[in-house]
Amino acid sequence: MTPALRTAVPPVRHLSVDVDGVRVAYRESGPADGPVLLLLHGFPTSSHQFARLMDALGDTPYRLIAPDYPGSGRTEAPAGFTYTFDRLADIVEGFADALGLDRFALYVFDFGAPVGLRVAARRPERVTGLIVQNGNAYEEGLSDAARAFTGLRREVPGDEERVRGLFTAEGTRFQYETGVADTGLLSPDGWTLDVHYLGLPGRADAQADLAFDYASNFAQYPVWQAWLRSAGLPVLVVWGAGDPFFTPAGAEAYRRDVPDAEVHVFDGAGHFALETHLPAIAPLIAGFLARLP
Repeated sequence: MTPALRTAVPPVRHLSVDVDGVRVAYRESGPADGPVLLLLHGFPTSSHQFARLMDALGDTPYRLIAPDYPGSGRTEAPAGFTYTFDRLADIVEGFADALGLDRFALYVFDFGAPVGLRVAARRPERVTGLIVQNGNAYEEGLSDAARAFTGLRREVPGDEERVRGLFTAEGTRFQYETGVADTGLLSPDGWTLDVHYLGLPGRADAQADLAFDYASNFAQYPVWQAWLRSAGLPVLVVWGAGDPFFTPAGAEAYRRDVPDAEVHVFDGAGHFALETHLPAIAPLIAGFLARLP
């Protein structure tokens, strides 16, 4: 007799909503009345980075929502939109308002950390818990390469060319593969789709603006750390040890402000730890969500 298959893969809806003139595309799964996990992607990707995680969390009662930022994925921003991290946070905050998300847990990765932590510091009453995956909020979490990259300035000859080199197919693939022990676990679909979106009209300009604005996040570190200390929220940190930008010291640093933070650093994983270590990370996330009040 063939054993019955048990699957808990949820249907995923691909939707959009207008936020201050920006048509924000997002993907959503789970019950409409469930508690919310807001998933904030990084560079140079979009909400598609969470596609497999959303499938893997099909057993949870959570409503999973992952938007694309202006300048990323399928989101459409008007001409003249200002690409800064403050503005990305404005749009994510407005997105939450538009969907009526009064309370949510946050998952922040890479760019998602400066976006999501801005939102959290502005509206602390909304956040029920924090999951951090290679999302830096501490000086010690910056690698030498990250310090050098964020020190580039548009007015310095040659610096913009260096920034835009990260938007090429080679630069994008580098971000996925560096620090990964078994690159056979990496689907080429990820960086291939990212390269497609980066090649859309205006996208390289938008990402260059954000790259040059990244250093503005450093002044916010004390603000976010103060929020972490005062919020008293559960925190889960999962981190790829081989990340060329954000070092494991940045993962451990969260314990300084949240002493009981749960921290897991994965050897053999890089910046995109979900791509290679989803089977280990997804149960940690499911367990964390189950423990949230």
